[in-house]
Amino acid sequence: MSHVTLVRHGQANTTARDEISYDRLSDLGRQQARWLGEHMRGTGERFARAYSGTLTRHRETAEEMALGLEVLADARLNELEYFTMAQLCAAQHGVAVPESREAFILHLPRLFTIWREGGLEGAPESFESFETRVGEALHEIAGGEGRAVVVTSGGLIGMAMRVTMGLGMGALAHACLAIENSSVHRFQPLATGLALTQFNAVPHLEAPGRAYARTHL
Repeated sequence: MSHVTLVRHGQANTTARDEISYDRLSDLGRQQARWLGEHMRGTGERFARAYSGTLTRHRETAEEMALGLEVLADARLNELEYFTMAQLCAAQHGVAVPESREAFILHLPRLFTIWREGGLEGAPESFESFETRVGEALHEIAGGEGRAVVVTSGGLIGMAMRVTMGLGMGALAHACLAIENSSVHRFQPLATGLALTQFNAVPHLEAPGRAYARTHL
Protein backbone atom coordinates (compact mmCIF):
# COMPACT_ATOMS: atom_id res chain seq x y z
CA MET A 1 0.00 0.00 0.00
CA SER A 2 1.08 3.61 -0.56
CA HIS A 3 0.84 6.85 1.40
CA VAL A 4 -2.27 8.85 0.52
CA THR A 5 -2.51 12.61 1.11
CA LEU A 6 -6.01 14.10 1.05
CA VAL A 7 -6.41 17.84 0.41
CA ARG A 8 -9.63 19.70 1.00
CA HIS A 9 -10.45 22.17 -1.76
CA GLY A 10 -9.92 25.89 -1.24
CA GLN A 11 -12.70 28.14 0.00
CA ALA A 12 -15.72 27.95 -2.29
CA ASN A 13 -18.70 30.29 -2.75
CA THR A 14 -19.67 30.90 0.88
CA THR A 15 -22.90 32.74 0.00
CA ALA A 16 -24.37 29.75 -1.84
CA ARG A 17 -27.36 27.77 -0.65
CA ASP A 18 -27.38 25.07 -3.35
CA GLU A 19 -24.88 22.64 -4.84
CA ILE A 20 -24.36 24.36 -8.19
CA SER A 21 -23.82 27.86 -6.78
CA TYR A 22 -21.39 26.58 -4.16
CA ASP A 23 -19.21 24.72 -6.63
CA ARG A 24 -16.58 27.32 -7.53
CA LEU A 25 -13.58 28.69 -5.70
CA SER A 26 -13.54 32.17 -4.26
CA ASP A 27 -10.51 34.38 -4.93
CA LEU A 28 -9.28 33.43 -1.45
CA GLY A 29 -9.79 29.75 -2.25
CA ARG A 30 -7.56 30.07 -5.30
CA GLN A 31 -4.89 31.81 -3.23
CA GLN A 32 -5.05 29.11 -0.54
CA ALA A 33 -4.46 26.45 -3.21
CA ARG A 34 -1.56 28.37 -4.76
CA TRP A 35 0.10 28.77 -1.37
CA LEU A 36 -0.32 25.07 -0.67
CA GLY A 37 1.26 24.10 -3.98
CA GLU A 38 4.15 26.50 -3.36
CA HIS A 39 4.65 25.07 0.14
CA MET A 40 4.75 21.49 -1.15
CA ARG A 41 7.29 22.35 -3.83
CA GLY A 42 9.35 24.37 -1.37
CA THR A 43 9.57 21.51 1.12
CA GLY A 44 10.35 18.90 -1.52
CA GLU A 45 6.98 17.15 -1.28
CA ARG A 46 6.68 14.89 -4.32
CA PHE A 47 3.86 12.66 -5.51
CA ALA A 48 3.79 9.89 -8.09
CA ARG A 49 0.04 10.15 -8.70
CA ALA A 50 -2.69 12.78 -8.43
CA TYR A 51 -6.47 12.40 -8.18
CA SER A 52 -9.47 14.64 -7.62
CA GLY A 53 -13.23 14.53 -7.55
CA THR A 54 -15.04 15.74 -10.66
CA LEU A 55 -16.49 18.88 -9.04
CA THR A 56 -15.39 22.31 -10.26
CA ARG A 57 -13.90 23.31 -6.90
CA HIS A 58 -11.78 20.14 -6.91
CA ARG A 59 -10.44 20.75 -10.40
CA GLU A 60 -9.76 24.43 -9.72
CA THR A 61 -7.86 23.61 -6.52
CA ALA A 62 -5.70 21.03 -8.28
CA GLU A 63 -4.97 23.49 -11.10
CA GLU A 64 -3.96 26.26 -8.70
CA MET A 65 -1.72 23.86 -6.78
CA ALA A 66 0.23 23.23 -10.01
CA LEU A 67 1.06 19.64 -9.10
CA GLY A 68 2.94 18.96 -12.32
CA LEU A 69 1.02 15.70 -12.77
CA GLU A 70 -1.95 14.56 -14.77
CA VAL A 71 -4.88 14.63 -12.34
CA LEU A 72 -7.22 11.67 -12.64
CA ALA A 73 -10.83 12.72 -11.97
CA ASP A 74 -12.94 10.16 -10.10
CA ALA A 75 -16.58 10.81 -9.16
CA ARG A 76 -16.21 8.53 -6.14
CA LEU A 77 -14.14 11.35 -4.61
CA ASN A 78 -17.01 13.86 -4.83
CA GLU A 79 -18.62 15.44 -1.78
CA LEU A 80 -21.95 14.39 -0.31
CA GLU A 81 -24.74 16.74 -1.46
CA TYR A 82 -25.14 18.66 1.78
CA PHE A 83 -27.38 21.47 0.49
CA THR A 84 -29.74 19.03 -1.23
CA MET A 85 -30.06 16.88 1.88
CA ALA A 86 -30.41 19.89 4.19
CA GLN A 87 -33.39 21.06 2.12
CA LEU A 88 -34.93 17.58 2.21
CA CYS A 89 -34.39 17.46 5.98
CA ALA A 90 -36.14 20.81 6.38
CA ALA A 91 -39.10 19.74 4.26
CA GLN A 92 -39.49 16.27 5.79
CA HIS A 93 -38.45 16.81 9.42
CA GLY A 94 -38.80 20.56 10.02
CA VAL A 95 -35.07 20.94 10.69
CA ALA A 96 -34.21 24.45 9.51
CA VAL A 97 -31.35 24.92 7.06
CA PRO A 98 -28.61 26.69 9.07
CA GLU A 99 -27.76 30.32 8.34
CA SER A 100 -24.61 30.58 10.48
CA ARG A 101 -21.60 28.46 11.44
CA GLU A 102 -23.00 28.08 14.98
CA ALA A 103 -26.26 26.70 13.59
CA PHE A 104 -24.33 24.50 11.14
CA ILE A 105 -22.42 22.92 14.02
CA LEU A 106 -25.70 21.77 15.57
CA HIS A 107 -27.28 20.86 12.25
CA LEU A 108 -24.67 18.53 10.78
CA PRO A 109 -24.74 15.69 13.34
CA ARG A 110 -28.54 15.71 13.31
CA LEU A 111 -28.60 15.57 9.51
CA PHE A 112 -26.04 12.75 9.45
CA THR A 113 -28.06 10.72 11.94
CA ILE A 114 -31.32 11.10 10.02
CA TRP A 115 -29.52 10.27 6.76
CA ARG A 116 -27.84 7.17 8.18
CA GLU A 117 -31.15 5.90 9.53
CA GLY A 118 -32.73 6.17 6.09
CA GLY A 119 -34.93 9.11 7.07
CA LEU A 120 -34.31 11.30 4.00
CA GLU A 121 -36.70 10.29 1.26
CA GLY A 122 -35.25 11.15 -2.14
CA ALA A 123 -31.66 11.60 -0.90
CA PRO A 124 -29.12 11.66 -3.76
CA GLU A 125 -27.46 8.59 -2.25
CA SER A 126 -27.71 6.56 0.92
CA PHE A 127 -25.29 6.92 3.80
CA GLU A 128 -24.19 3.33 3.17
CA SER A 129 -23.50 4.10 -0.50
CA PHE A 130 -21.39 7.14 0.41
CA GLU A 131 -19.43 5.15 2.97
CA THR A 132 -18.86 2.32 0.51
CA ARG A 133 -17.65 4.49 -2.37
CA VAL A 134 -15.26 6.43 -0.14
CA GLY A 135 -13.78 3.23 1.29
CA GLU A 136 -13.41 1.64 -2.13
CA ALA A 137 -11.77 4.70 -3.69
CA LEU A 138 -9.39 5.24 -0.76
CA HIS A 139 -8.18 1.65 -0.66
CA GLU A 140 -7.89 1.45 -4.45
CA ILE A 141 -5.70 4.56 -4.51
CA ALA A 142 -3.64 3.27 -1.58
CA GLY A 143 -3.05 0.06 -3.51
CA GLY A 144 -1.29 1.88 -6.36
CA GLU A 145 2.41 2.52 -6.85
CA GLY A 146 4.01 5.57 -5.23
CA ARG A 147 2.70 8.37 -3.03
CA ALA A 148 -0.69 9.78 -4.04
CA VAL A 149 -2.35 13.17 -3.54
CA VAL A 150 -6.13 13.51 -3.69
CA VAL A 151 -8.02 16.81 -3.95
CA THR A 152 -11.50 16.38 -2.53
CA SER A 153 -13.96 17.74 0.07
CA GLY A 154 -14.39 17.86 3.83
CA GLY A 155 -17.23 15.37 4.07
CA LEU A 156 -15.27 12.80 2.11
CA ILE A 157 -12.19 13.34 4.29
CA GLY A 158 -14.33 12.85 7.40
CA MET A 159 -15.76 9.65 5.94
CA ALA A 160 -12.23 8.44 5.10
CA MET A 161 -11.46 8.84 8.81
CA ARG A 162 -14.58 6.87 9.72
CA VAL A 163 -13.64 4.09 7.30
CA THR A 164 -10.08 3.79 8.62
CA MET A 165 -10.67 4.60 12.31
CA GLY A 166 -14.22 3.41 12.97
CA LEU A 167 -15.55 6.82 14.00
CA GLY A 168 -19.05 7.00 15.44
CA MET A 169 -21.58 9.52 14.15
CA GLY A 170 -20.75 12.22 16.66
CA ALA A 171 -17.02 11.96 16.00
CA LEU A 172 -17.62 11.91 12.25
CA ALA A 173 -19.62 15.14 12.42
CA HIS A 174 -17.00 16.81 14.64
CA ALA A 175 -14.20 15.78 12.26
CA CYS A 176 -16.06 17.23 9.27
CA LEU A 177 -16.76 20.48 11.12
CA ALA A 178 -13.08 20.92 12.02
CA ILE A 179 -11.65 20.50 8.52
CA GLU A 180 -10.28 23.76 7.09
CA ASN A 181 -10.15 24.81 3.46
CA SER A 182 -6.97 23.64 1.67
CA SER A 183 -5.99 21.51 4.69
CA VAL A 184 -3.82 18.40 4.36
CA HIS A 185 -4.58 14.94 5.78
CA ARG A 186 -2.23 11.97 5.44
CA PHE A 187 -2.82 8.23 5.66
CA GLN A 188 0.13 5.88 6.11
CA PRO A 189 -0.03 2.21 5.15
CA LEU A 190 0.53 -0.31 7.94
CA ALA A 191 0.38 -4.09 7.87
CA THR A 192 -3.15 -3.86 9.27
CA GLY A 193 -4.40 -1.13 6.91
CA LEU A 194 -4.29 2.65 6.57
CA ALA A 195 -3.56 4.81 9.63
CA LEU A 196 -4.21 8.54 9.91
CA THR A 197 -0.87 10.24 10.61
CA GLN A 198 -1.74 13.88 9.84
CA PHE A 199 -5.02 15.75 10.28
CA ASN A 200 -6.07 19.27 9.23
CA ALA A 201 -2.55 20.60 8.62
CA VAL A 202 -2.30 24.09 7.11
CA PRO A 203 1.45 24.89 7.18
CA HIS A 204 1.05 27.13 4.12
CA LEU A 205 -1.26 29.42 6.13
CA GLU A 206 0.91 29.71 9.25
CA ALA A 207 3.21 32.42 7.89
CA PRO A 208 2.83 35.93 9.38
CA GLY A 209 -0.03 37.80 7.77
CA ARG A 210 -1.95 34.73 6.60
CA ALA A 211 -4.15 34.10 9.64
CA TYR A 212 -7.07 35.72 7.76
CA ALA A 213 -6.84 32.98 5.15
CA ARG A 214 -7.74 30.15 7.54
CA THR A 215 -11.36 29.32 6.74
CA HIS A 216 -13.85 26.50 7.27
CA LEU A 217 -16.67 27.61 4.93
